[in-house]
Amino acid sequence: MDLNLNADLGESFGAWKMGDDAAMLGIVGSANIACGFHAGDPLVMRRTLHAAHKAGVSVGAHVAFPDLQGFGRRPMQLAPDELEAAILYQIAALTGLAQVEGTRVTHVKPHGALSNMACEDAALANRVAKAVRSFDRELVLLAPARSELAAAGERAGLAVALEVFADRTYTDAGHLMARNQSGALIATAAECAAHVLRMLTAGGIVSHSGKRLATPFHSICVHGDTPHAVEVARTVRDALARAGYPLQPLTRLVLAHP
Repeated sequence: MDLNLNADLGESFGAWKMGDDAAMLGIVGSANIACGFHAGDPLVMRRTLHAAHKAGVSVGAHVAFPDLQGFGRRPMQLAPDELEAAILYQIAALTGLAQVEGTRVTHVKPHGALSNMACEDAALANRVAKAVRSFDRELVLLAPARSELAAAGERAGLAVALEVFADRTYTDAGHLMARNQSGALIATAAECAAHVLRMLTAGGIVSHSGKRLATPFHSICVHGDTPHAVEVARTVRDALARAGYPLQPLTRLVLAHP
């Protein structure tokens, strides 16, 4: 079983630095690059694309609500056409810079509140998938496993890569626990690796209470903005290698269209 390890990168902005992208790009197979709406700026985007291309890491547009001050984690209500335009704008910006850097955008991953809301709201999920498909039907939609967002991508005819999170815990419904809840963030790299291996052994998501929710998944995410992100990514990568799971960029995984 081939797997992908991805991280959310390019989240610095101006003089403000977030994460250690250089180190992460030496570990992960795919990078979700912020497109300026929740984090990142044109120079950061271009530099991250350049570094990802040099490292042989596939890249995706990490699209979000227009919420720079809230890091894209505040719920927002946008009209359907406004949301679609915002998503298209972000994909287009990253795609243009990728072209200059001799690489290409191969997937799209919604960020923060946009992702969380689309995971539970089928209508919102359909609008996100429609925007991605209207830009390029060959783009892979990277979406949380067992979510409305993943189902919407399949309905839209997109290739969908199902994602689980190494550093976050789950509710019994299969959604991420809210960050303000006790136990939502997994504290150590060793615990993150154990969490991932537990899900692989169980054949699906394992909730905070121990409930098993069967699902395939293709990709494992490590959030790049946490203080121990590099240690988590390296520990998870090494644990997967020892367990016999080869890691690949999303572009090398066999993702069948519905």
